[in-house]
Amino acid sequence: MTALTARPTPTGTHEVRSVALGDPLVRPLLDELSREYWTRYRRVLTAEQLREEMEHYPAQDFAPPHGGLVVVLDDGATVAGGAFRRRTEPELGDPARLARPGTRRRDGTPAVRTAELKRIWTRSTHRRRGLARVVLAELERRAVERGYRRLYLTTGPRQPEAAGLYLATGYAPLFDTGTDPEEIGPLAFEKWLEVVP
Repeated sequence: MTALTARPTPTGTHEVRSVALGDPLVRPLLDELSREYWTRYRRVLTAEQLREEMEHYPAQDFAPPHGGLVVVLDDGATVAGGAFRRRTEPELGDPARLARPGTRRRDGTPAVRTAELKRIWTRSTHRRRGLARVVLAELERRAVERGYRRLYLTTGPRQPEAAGLYLATGYAPLFDTGTDPEEIGPLAFEKWLEVVP
């Protein structure tokens, strides 16, 4: 069963639906995201590496109680979406920025309940309409409901639009923004959540 809500956006009202990774509504998101990654990274990524990246996380990672996946629908068509999962692996970033007391253990794994955002996407024909912000706000709201205190995400060095979105929506870079992103690799960000008692 999927949960359906209407969310206002700068261009009208869209449906936001909770779905499982295997839901047919997710296919457009994954297909276009794969094409986008291939277009931007094919000189540094093989087709096999791309496939492995897209299939790396099992479906249960993006399902309750630790995860979630949402799509935004416009007249029944998927136009945006994103997911979150519980982060338990060591985190990437500049060592000085990762040194915030109480945030990570010595091995680099999160010391506080942390959700990792994944697969944030907007259909190319629907960009610059505020839909990515709708997705982020929805994922943040759901993460708070699940008891997460912090969000973590990475984006690729060849995705300046995504990095700009995260900076504009309150995500702190865990890397030196003055360094060429190609020299850094994956760009890590974090955001602390306001947990309502």
